[in-house]
Amino acid sequence: MARKLNLRGMPEIKREIVTIDASGKVVGRLATHIAKILIGKDKPTYVPHIDAGAIVKVLNADKLVLTGKKMEQKVHFRSSNRPSGVKATSMVKLMKENPGEILVHAVKYMLPKNRTQDERLKRLIIA
Repeated sequence: MARKLNLRGMPEIKREIVTIDASGKVVGRLATHIAKILIGKDKPTYVPHIDAGAIVKVLNADKLVLTGKKMEQKVHFRSSNRPSGVKATSMVKLMKENPGEILVHAVKYMLPKNRTQDERLKRLIIA
């Protein structure tokens, strides 16, 4: 059986593009679904040490739904990794300015915390 190998000697990976409509979907449930696709666990050929996930394109991120009182109570934190560099933004403000950032933040913390996290997150496209 002949396999196509790239320059590093790894198998050649064909990445398909998965388009997801986010209108009316709950943020956490959608984020777990996206993380599973980015990792490649939805494929029958899944192997933990090979990053064979797809490219995920999300449409209508501004129509996401937050359950309960999260819209009023939840706060989104980001850091510049400098002293006193922590910035806090309420979900109401973040939903008006950049609703895709809510989904990116949720997906980021559902991916494995290793060197593949940034590479996988680059394959998430919010349109």
